[in-house]
Amino acid sequence: MAGKPSISASTIELAEAGREFYRRGWVLGTSGNFSMLLARKPLRICVTASGIEKGNLDETNFLELDDDAEILQGFGKPSAETLLHLAIYRFMPKARSILHTHSVWGTILSDHFFEQGTIEINGYEMLKGLAGVNTHEHHERVPIIENSQDYIALSHVLENVIRDNDGIHGIYLRRHGLYTWGESVAEARRHIEIFEFLFEVIGRQLK
Repeated sequence: MAGKPSISASTIELAEAGREFYRRGWVLGTSGNFSMLLARKPLRICVTASGIEKGNLDETNFLELDDDAEILQGFGKPSAETLLHLAIYRFMPKARSILHTHSVWGTILSDHFFEQGTIEINGYEMLKGLAGVNTHEHHERVPIIENSQDYIALSHVLENVIRDNDGIHGIYLRRHGLYTWGESVAEARRHIEIFEFLFEVIGRQLK
């Protein structure tokens, strides 16, 4: 695929992240999905194939898709949640990788704070691991949106949340999981680690 990153080269980092997230209990079973931007015009992404256990994820478990989520390369089928990845890439121009995890602590917080509408995080040194944050006094908001199996409608909700919440680093689907992104796989992976650490801290305090 001249002129753009190859699927195999692009997905080695994603596969490594998936195996580590599985080890940490953030993508158990076949949960979670990961993607990387290959091109913007026309939009091309690589994304995990559906139904793959992330503890065994490797670079062959990814599909190349176009802007309509049609398969251009690879074997298997993409998750319906691919539409959410595409929505984030469209409305987050700096996003080059999107990671989606399902952790115990995040799931608890998404339920506990659902009526409030966001998970609020303040005053923690670990916040400085988020892109563009340089002080522990930062106030981070993680919007929570209701989960749905209608992923077309859900992608539009996601778009509206991104428009209305400038500067956010992640969005939580209630009782489902976290979506975060970065300008590289490494940055998106760091964001997952920061959020999951802070979710556990806040969750333990609720007890």
